[in-house]
Amino acid sequence: MRKTTITTCTRDCPNTCGLVATVEDGVLVALRGDPGHPLTRGAACHKARKYIRRVYSPERVVHPMIRRDGRWERASWDAALDLVAERMKAVCAKSGPEAILHYQGYGERTALKLLNRYFFNLLGGVTTLRGSLCGGAGQGAQELDFGRRVSHDPLDHRNSRAMILWGRNPVSTNISLVPIIKDIRKSGGKLVVVDPVRSRSAALADHHIAPRPGGDGYLAMAASRLILSAGAEDRGFIENHSAGFAQYREILGRYSVDELCERAGVTPADAQTLADILMRHRPTSILLGWGLHRYEYAHHMIRAIDALGAVSGIIGVPGGGVSQGFEEYGPYDQDCWGDQLNPPRRTLLMPRVGEEILNAGNPRIRMIFVTAANPLCMAPNSARVAEAFDRAEFVVYSGHFMDDTSDHADVFLPATTFLEEDDVVASYGHNYVGPVNRVVEPVGECRSEFHMFHALAARFPFAARFRRTAAQWLEDICSPIRAQGCDLEALRKGAFRLDAPMVPHADGIFATPSGRFQFMTDFDPSVEPGVDPRYPYRLLTVAPHGYICSERTMAEHEPLPEVRLNAAEARRLGLRDGMEVMVSSPVGRIRALLRLDATMRRDILLAERGGWAKAGHGLNRLTRDISSRVGQGTPFYETSVSVSACSGDGESSAP
Repeated sequence: MRKTTITTCTRDCPNTCGLVATVEDGVLVALRGDPGHPLTRGAACHKARKYIRRVYSPERVVHPMIRRDGRWERASWDAALDLVAERMKAVCAKSGPEAILHYQGYGERTALKLLNRYFFNLLGGVTTLRGSLCGGAGQGAQELDFGRRVSHDPLDHRNSRAMILWGRNPVSTNISLVPIIKDIRKSGGKLVVVDPVRSRSAALADHHIAPRPGGDGYLAMAASRLILSAGAEDRGFIENHSAGFAQYREILGRYSVDELCERAGVTPADAQTLADILMRHRPTSILLGWGLHRYEYAHHMIRAIDALGAVSGIIGVPGGGVSQGFEEYGPYDQDCWGDQLNPPRRTLLMPRVGEEILNAGNPRIRMIFVTAANPLCMAPNSARVAEAFDRAEFVVYSGHFMDDTSDHADVFLPATTFLEEDDVVASYGHNYVGPVNRVVEPVGECRSEFHMFHALAARFPFAARFRRTAAQWLEDICSPIRAQGCDLEALRKGAFRLDAPMVPHADGIFATPSGRFQFMTDFDPSVEPGVDPRYPYRLLTVAPHGYICSERTMAEHEPLPEVRLNAAEARRLGLRDGMEVMVSSPVGRIRALLRLDATMRRDILLAERGGWAKAGHGLNRLTRDISSRVGQGTPFYETSVSVSACSGDGESSAP
């Protein structure tokens, strides 16, 4: 028996690809792109194609587990859920529901995941999280400028005569953009990649500009100065549709182009290249990547890039725009979260979650329930997070594998993958909502989180309010989609484009207090952190080409993580390619395998994020737990490190 099923990838990736799954005799044998998807058009990254290995991995946990006396034991679902319910009731009775933390991550962003939050609101309203590990700073910064972050539809980029990928690497993280980029270049357009490191996408570019980490804003300001000096600014937009330009021009006037380029860590020729592209290849689209968010003062950089878009005349123009992301929860009825059931409850700051848990009092955090996340790997300062989780009396973890977070859990609930579920998913990378159709039956005893909480709710007095079918809940959650003309039966057959503009702000109206684009009027670079000579290299933990975040198995790790350093810098330190080194930061250290790269800046140490600490990786043992000044994002790239050779016992041989 052979059948194919249309579905959609739900993982933490902006592409949200339409997929076609092929099943033979009940076994998934192939995943490929859906050629009928209007945007992804049959594209699918190799990470999606090899996801089959994850579904059927021998390392996957496929039945509930309870830790007793420090050892995992297989349990029935009834036994596991009885224990979880018992502990929840005991904690609530003694300390109130805010003594429970629900850590909801972004591993999957589907409609039914909203109901995880609804369950905890029915419980009385537990402690939840605010902020993000990813794009909060970018969204917060753009909302200051535009009033509401609204990006150009990716299909509109086909109208671009040039594109600037600013901190974005679509070859590895946004594959559906690659055909659009190639079409722009085939028609004579230009591609510029702005990134401190030479990513795989730089191979597609006409120009690669490598600013110092955190120097992007100065590069944007230098390009703005050059456009203004040439008299090539969009005077009509500035006069009729913006506010604060005089103050922003005063900020630019504090520095010469050469000074701005020095602060950016680029040459004046780099800034001129960027300005020339924007002046001579209109319209140019600017696409912001997620690396830009990972700084404490990320809003300085992003707002300067937004201002460059306004000065150069690409705002509200087909083929233009400064695009950052989309609202993946926007298409849903968010009343289904149930936040209206309780007065405002306590929230903890996700970028500092370890410290926040440890400092929480009245009541202290006694129980933690983790869904769609692996915080012991992906949250910053992971040693502090581990300390916080171990301080809790009881931890419940919904996952696929015995990863870093499972090591600190008392109950493991085996979750289905998206290929074993029925659901709906929107995207933070485009305007389409897609069907999540079950492709195969759940492996072993795995359950979707919806069915976990459905069964758990039966053990509480509010059972009748939660225990409806998934189809009934989806009708309610997706009511805004139905109001736009797409019922769930039609959605099961393929992606639906939401009611969103192809070209935002084409009418020149913005959701700011003035109704105009708002230039940055407050800029004080003296508050930005300087370089600590003890830790001279900025650690950039970038998205790997082969994995999404920590989505891997124990067997898929190399013995040591690889770190890359400029070859000349390594020689200065007496380090060789392939040697074992110690990477140290103010909060931790790890052993790593050194690779030399002549193309890299000398002030960077590059590594891939997502490796598990229990596998000898875990770069977040090094990262600082601070929050961005705007948007409550996580400034992973504010971590500076030193690199030294390891002696035979694994210790650093540095004096």
